[in-house]
Amino acid sequence: MSPTIRSVVVPVSDLGSAKAIYTALLGAPHTDEAYYVGYSVDGFEVGLNPHGDVAEGPVAYSDVEDVDAVRAALLAAGATEGSAPREVAPGVRVCVLRDSDGNPIGLRGK
Repeated sequence: MSPTIRSVVVPVSDLGSAKAIYTALLGAPHTDEAYYVGYSVDGFEVGLNPHGDVAEGPVAYSDVEDVDAVRAALLAAGATEGSAPREVAPGVRVCVLRDSDGNPIGLRGK
């Protein structure tokens, strides 16, 4: 299975302000919590993360079958750890790696 980019998570410093802007653009969110606001745009996930690093900018997440296996392959190829895998929903884990220039590479899967 080839990885598919199906989501982007935008770090925000003011969730209320960001939510107003993105709701005006994308419509009502499907998830509206203090830790995450999520929108579905024709099956593509746009998320707002009030706990992310705003200076980092948005992170695109590739959906992969096995986060640990893909993470290991990327680390072996020279990527560096950004954030370790963590569960964000039942059965869904994410992590962020960095390429050789420090750009974020998000992985989402099991």
